[in-house]
Amino acid sequence: MAAPKLLYLVTEDWVFLSHRLPMARAARAAGFEVAVAARVAEHGERIRAEGFALHPLAWRRRDLGPLAALRAIAEIFRLYRRERPDVVHHVALKPMIYGGIAALLARRPAIVSSLTGTGYAFSSPSLKAKLMRLPITLILRALLARQRSVVVVQNEGHRELLLRLAPGAADHVAIVRGSGIDTVRYRPLPDPESRPVIIGFVARLLADKGVRSLIEAYRLLLARGVAVGLVIAGTPDPENPTSIPEEEVRGWLALPGVRWLGHVSDVREVWRDAHIAVLPSLHEGLPKSLLEAAACARPIVATDVPGCREIARPGLNALLVPVADPTALADALRRLVEDATLRRQLGAASRRLVDPALSDATVGAETVALYRRLLEVRR
Repeated sequence: MAAPKLLYLVTEDWVFLSHRLPMARAARAAGFEVAVAARVAEHGERIRAEGFALHPLAWRRRDLGPLAALRAIAEIFRLYRRERPDVVHHVALKPMIYGGIAALLARRPAIVSSLTGTGYAFSSPSLKAKLMRLPITLILRALLARQRSVVVVQNEGHRELLLRLAPGAADHVAIVRGSGIDTVRYRPLPDPESRPVIIGFVARLLADKGVRSLIEAYRLLLARGVAVGLVIAGTPDPENPTSIPEEEVRGWLALPGVRWLGHVSDVREVWRDAHIAVLPSLHEGLPKSLLEAAACARPIVATDVPGCREIARPGLNALLVPVADPTALADALRRLVEDATLRRQLGAASRRLVDPALSDATVGAETVALYRRLLEVRR
């Protein structure tokens, strides 16, 4: 029998490499022929070097109008009719919706849809977001009703959201926690001996990541006389509606002890120097930045939201604070800044949490099992 064809649909080439590469490697090892469809900017050769077929797409994440949507859906539909994949895996909300419509029209492949976060359409109170929400909800319901379709979420909160949209669809919702982490490459690191204590933030510079609350909390720490530093690793993302302007980010550098590293290709360099990992997001699926920090044995301060709670467990490895509450965030950070013993205890628990339950090997095996399950379902 020919190897089953698996096609990943993602917005950008870097998204595939950052978040889906371990799963694609696991699928290839399990006998699948793997292809990737994405907008290709800088990483096409690296994807091809992995042995995956690559199909460049013309879409952009910020193209949200109806005409752009129709063009993207038509392009994906033509791709599916031409390549005839046995399984398509749509990663994140936009590929889920556009790819879902194309796959439903093509009427052929089994569909795996990864809801990595609720995104702008479900989190923003704006009129534009509300108008987007209705068609998205209708497509999600159609995907959940299809026999050969599974929607993958990364936390229990998002599972509950889908089941409110489509009661009775429990058999079509699966939880796979995160993208997996290479627990050999990301090894436990000791609590740095250097002073002052450094807080590390690793994420795209978006309002939704809560970085403005972090800056306010840092100002409070300085005002209280706490000896502390802040390292920010990440860049603005102009394709995202909540991206923070670069000039605003540069303004933060006037605060004592703040360093902005921009894009960091190997975040282990951040966790070698930073004592505490922080992510005060408004919403998350399961943040890879916290997964990496936990694998490096860092204690975590995060917001009490679905997604963060999957990797930041109060009483185990983390302190949780309310969303958009700089005072509570400053209090939690100060507690860890001033208590090295607690930092070490929480950091060790972080490592135990991810290894082996959230390793790339575990997540890859769970994902391949989903593919095989769908292939066994009768059309």
